[in-house]
Amino acid sequence: MNDVKLTVLGGEGTGKSALIVRFLTKRFIGEYASNFESIYNKHLFLEGKQLNLEIYDPCSQPQKAKFSLTSELHWADGFVIVYDISDRSSFAFAKALIYRIREPQTSHRKRAVESAVLLVGNKQDLCHVREVGWIEGHRLALENRCQFCELSAAEQSLEVEMMFIRLIRDVLTNLKLKEKRRYSGSKSMAKLINNVFGKRRKSV
Repeated sequence: MNDVKLTVLGGEGTGKSALIVRFLTKRFIGEYASNFESIYNKHLFLEGKQLNLEIYDPCSQPQKAKFSLTSELHWADGFVIVYDISDRSSFAFAKALIYRIREPQTSHRKRAVESAVLLVGNKQDLCHVREVGWIEGHRLALENRCQFCELSAAEQSLEVEMMFIRLIRDVLTNLKLKEKRRYSGSKSMAKLINNVFGKRRKSV
């Protein structure tokens, strides 16, 4: 069984927990306590594989707070970054989160494959008080090699489900690529060892 680990990040009140619960249960709950962190588990069958999905929902951080994401970057295979289309400050916070994830990797945190990231503009049902345009969200995602969608956790159960499935598919593609590179690297090392020591054995 393949393990897939996702982390959902965003400013307070953007609807992170609502999106997760909508995906897992198809129900919409409008308000959540933001001072608790949770890890949700779900088994699902996708592309002929049985998957063990873990979704991490951290405590909401004040949008002006400093953040490191060190543990999340080590743990997660993919990220959902959420902003509220009716709150421009939440979009600025989402942008900072994406920059943190995409910043040049340091020596102690190198990844064989870049993390899958999906930027989500939530609360599309509040488009009459919109502060962030669709084009802005799409451009930010495009510039940072992310998937993008706009939706409403309150009104669009199917769209929320497809959003998560889309990210999980990206993660599975990355895991295949990572495994392929690892196998290729092991094969090259084995060949090198054989070239060095194999010839030596023949000369004895």
